[in-house]
Amino acid sequence: NGRTAYAKVVDECDSVHGCDDEHNFEPPCGNNVVDASPAVWDALGLDRSAGMEHITWSD
Repeated sequence: NGRTAYAKVVDECDSVHGCDDEHNFEPPCGNNVVDASPAVWDALGLDRSAGMEHITWSD
């Protein structure tokens, strides 16, 4: 849709370890996963109920 948003990265998903106390017992995730707050989804005009969207990001 051509929209952009600036967001601060505050954590990284552990794609290797996961599933322990240090990683909040979350399963490992893929190398292409970027999690975003509801405010970022809204700023990008995305449907939060979709769960996943294709995005382009840069650092």
